[in-house]
Amino acid sequence: MPTTPARQRLKDLLKTRELVVAPGVFDGISAHLTKRTGHAAAYLTGAGVAASGFGLPDIGLVTATEMAGRVAMITDALGDIPLIADADTGYGAPINVVRTVRSYDAAGAAAIQLEDQVFPKRCGHLPDKQVVDAAVFEQTLAAALDARSDDALLVVARTDARAPLGLEAAIERANRYARAGADIIFVEAPQDAGEIERIAREVEAPLLINLVLGGLTPLQSAGRLQELGYAIAIHPGNLLAQATFGMLQSLCELNGTDIAGHLPTTPGDFFNLVGMAEWLDRDVRYARKDPSWA
Repeated sequence: MPTTPARQRLKDLLKTRELVVAPGVFDGISAHLTKRTGHAAAYLTGAGVAASGFGLPDIGLVTATEMAGRVAMITDALGDIPLIADADTGYGAPINVVRTVRSYDAAGAAAIQLEDQVFPKRCGHLPDKQVVDAAVFEQTLAAALDARSDDALLVVARTDARAPLGLEAAIERANRYARAGADIIFVEAPQDAGEIERIAREVEAPLLINLVLGGLTPLQSAGRLQELGYAIAIHPGNLLAQATFGMLQSLCELNGTDIAGHLPTTPGDFFNLVGMAEWLDRDVRYARKDPSWA
């Protein structure tokens, strides 16, 4: 299958070794505005799609079909602007990953991001994450690489190992996934500037960094990330945070209430606006082993 202009554009951008800054998009207007304001690329944020499109927190509740539909709509709005699209864990075993990649491929994504968390996943900046064995995720990568119709559809391998296993293990996995064929490597949630620098030194692959407002990773300037050699910086929450603030402000003005009690300051606070606490209560309830719990 011939490549698309958006995919070729992303590959060309990466060859320049200039940092690609990709704002997080989640719906039609965020995609159109990203294009109209001259951004070089966009990032489809799974957290943003879950919250804005389905009223759900980012804890693995949105399906592959729902996400692929959002990819198709947003790539149509973006045109030739490349979309880096979040696909969580691939939504199942390697055979499920094949279908996910084919769906994202047909929908026009320029890159597909897959991660090594246990399903159901959690936002990378929430606590209590778990990861699968690295060999299991290599099977996910093999399925993804084989399933794409076009080698210009880039595969982003994300490891969430920093939180449960430590930075050393995360870097080891990152290099392992690069050797397995991933085009871009994403070490999620480094916790200070030193860790960001160490990842840049020790991971031998094009690197993506995730800058989440109120998250675990300290925000860095584009200039500093360029100096360190990062290839892509995604900003998944900036548009969503501003949109949420605007809606809260308008709603509180309409009924004369105080906005202060509603404003989120962390990813957890934000997801609680769309019911995360209730969903996690259900998770605890159904995970209990004692059959007499009811």
